[in-house]
Amino acid sequence: MKTILFIIQKEFRQIFRDKGMLPIIFVLPLIQLLILSNAASFEVQNIKFSYIDHDHSAASRELISKFQASNSFKIVNQFDTKSEANLEMQKGNVDIILEIPTHFERNLITDKTTTLSVSINAIDGASAGVENVYISQIIGTYNQKIQSELLHYNDGSLIAPQNITTIPSFWYNNTLNYKTYMVPGILVLLVTMITLFLSSMNIVREKEIGTLEQINVTPIRKHQFIIGKLFPFWVLGLVILSIGLLIAKLVFNVPMLGSLVLIYAFTSVYLLLILGIGLFISNHTDTQQQAMFIAWFFMVIFILMSGLFTPIESMPNWAQNITLFNPIRYFVEIIRMVMLKGATFSDITTQFSIITGYAIILNTLAIFSYKKVN
Repeated sequence: MKTILFIIQKEFRQIFRDKGMLPIIFVLPLIQLLILSNAASFEVQNIKFSYIDHDHSAASRELISKFQASNSFKIVNQFDTKSEANLEMQKGNVDIILEIPTHFERNLITDKTTTLSVSINAIDGASAGVENVYISQIIGTYNQKIQSELLHYNDGSLIAPQNITTIPSFWYNNTLNYKTYMVPGILVLLVTMITLFLSSMNIVREKEIGTLEQINVTPIRKHQFIIGKLFPFWVLGLVILSIGLLIAKLVFNVPMLGSLVLIYAFTSVYLLLILGIGLFISNHTDTQQQAMFIAWFFMVIFILMSGLFTPIESMPNWAQNITLFNPIRYFVEIIRMVMLKGATFSDITTQFSIITGYAIILNTLAIFSYKKVN
């Protein structure tokens, strides 16, 4: 036990002796959390909206006013012809073109129906989908209002159409604040990246400076060396998590309905898994550059297939099956369930068991792959 404590003490001294490494470990992740949480948004704002009004009626002006009143749309121009509008969209000056046909108001009154032409710049498919939803909501609300005003006769009696009003109830994030959804996930990424990169480069650094060979010929046992090497990064991961949770509460006001003890318990096991991956990478690389490239290769896959930016349910079936081997997926699910839903241990038993199993398997492989000269 004394040997492990001496190695741990040596590692902490080595970490805090490097003045250039301290900002990378503690300051940069916090800056990234603050910046990414404000920048990463599913909302689409300042949509460049234009229209072509062939009718110039009270009904068409009222419809246009609905878009003017929306915070999501920014009316940039009014065109006389569709060709002019299309040319501006090709230049990137317009995102949406709404074309109101001639006799728009008359058809609404006489035929109770009419058509609208909406052109959307869909180079960014995700943004175009959100813009389409916004437009459909505004037109749907306007249509409901018009139908309420248009009375019709039935057997000589004046009948007003009946409307169905839907009042949605938003659970777990009733203000629909995207930061409430994004901050826990981004915190998971930062904890994972710091611990994975540092652990994967740690033993490789010993190889590069030649101290690993000296340690290998000492009486230090394999398990003592590995525990002493990885324990400081396990502690650092929990420290970064603690600071991140504090920022999430104080800066972003993210609710914490569940048990913090449960979050720390899961994180403790999760960090063992990540440290095992880092150890496995360091055992099979000879330079820090190689370790960094390999660690980043896996991180990119883990991040993109974690469900943080793209819902897993929207992925192809083969991709959804691959995400089952992605540890970040389970951590993102857990931290959101506990913080936002108040989930208990019984609710996360499956994810906890999977991460525990992965941690045992990967650490076993990493330990056996580490070569020590006896």
